[in-house]
Amino acid sequence: MKRRDFLKTGTMAGMGAGLTYLNFPVFGQKAPSNKVVLAVMGVNSRGSWLAQVAAKLPGAEIGYICDVEDGAIDKGLRAVARTGQQRKPEVIKDIRKLLEKKDFDALMVAAPDHWHAPAAIMACAAGKHVYVEKPCSQNGNEGELLVQAARKHSRLVQMGNQRRSWPNLQQAVKEVKEEGIIGKVYYARGWYVNNRAPIGIGKKIAVPATLDWNLWQGPAPRKDYLDNIVHYNWHWRWHWGTGEVCNNATHELDCMRWFMGVEFPTKVTSAGGRYAYPPDDWETPDTQTINFEFEGGKSISWEGRSCHPFELEGSGRGFVIFGDKGSLYNSGGDSYKILDTKGKLVKEVKQQDAQQNVTNTVSPGGEFLDGIHINNFLESIRGKAKLNSDVETVGHPSVVLCHLANIAQREGRVLHCDPKNGHILEDAAAAKLWARTYEKGWEPKV
Repeated sequence: MKRRDFLKTGTMAGMGAGLTYLNFPVFGQKAPSNKVVLAVMGVNSRGSWLAQVAAKLPGAEIGYICDVEDGAIDKGLRAVARTGQQRKPEVIKDIRKLLEKKDFDALMVAAPDHWHAPAAIMACAAGKHVYVEKPCSQNGNEGELLVQAARKHSRLVQMGNQRRSWPNLQQAVKEVKEEGIIGKVYYARGWYVNNRAPIGIGKKIAVPATLDWNLWQGPAPRKDYLDNIVHYNWHWRWHWGTGEVCNNATHELDCMRWFMGVEFPTKVTSAGGRYAYPPDDWETPDTQTINFEFEGGKSISWEGRSCHPFELEGSGRGFVIFGDKGSLYNSGGDSYKILDTKGKLVKEVKQQDAQQNVTNTVSPGGEFLDGIHINNFLESIRGKAKLNSDVETVGHPSVVLCHLANIAQREGRVLHCDPKNGHILEDAAAAKLWARTYEKGWEPKV
């Protein structure tokens, strides 16, 4: 089926009764009362992409761009200009000053991980709805604070785990959970591989004139500027980043949790380390295997290799759900295969849009699939849909798995957890990593 035909005829489960693709992307209601004005924070890479996709959706407008680096700001402005949007977004570097503005409805957060929850919490307090990229927090405590902020201020907070909106995966979940197509599910396995280069040893140099290093650090305690941190390698430093687990495993862990109907684990183990290259500033694991156990006799495992591209099951990322009557295989996109217990193909569903590269660092799903998830956020603001990835029921519980995996890795031992909220039991040292310290005056406040 061609993309334009799919848009005209397809219906999307999970977006509200009677809501069809007639609301995405060129058949939407364009009345002024339906316009949602957005501000985008962090536009060097993913944020520019989000701005570009959102600006093309009906009734959406990028009113503001917020970034602290001149090159990134230029990227964001050019991304919006390419869409043909008539309004040129206003640039405001300081998120605190941006949130004083009354003439926009929602904030999209794609800044580094240490900014995700603090910015989202500030936005909720300012009366803005929030679309926050994964992970929705840099630690477990922040995630809980964000849930509290969304509740207190009655704001919609959607996390950018886009697969929750992908129509074929929604169909697959229904077949597994409601129709029992592979029987009783009890185990899931996910993976992600890449070929990332070493980052070397950073040199302390003067902060570039194009960067506001103080605002870039924001809520994180201050450190000297090094020449190998901005724009991407902060991912691999615990002070700002969360490693490959929150960077990419978030998606597969979220899907596996979704398919299996599990919430928080009872037991977490992790093995791995920085193995691929000689010692450098990369602190998080580049090689990691994680196992989670849940109540009801279910478990999940994930394997990540940041620096070796050998594919598993024929794909650079994906997951398999195992049941007593068969299995479901996903290769990272909006497609799946059902196999019986002898490995015979029972059913195959291919995604409608071929615009994907599952290990692309900007958009593994492409514009079409990302647009569905963003549009779900916009339609929820308009009161015409329900969030597919609400931070309380979907985003935070999935990201907690990632945080627990990192804590188990850093502490080098098994974690036993409360299945009601993921809190670490009887391990005070590990529990300290559930939260972090902040730069004075930047502590998140609900």
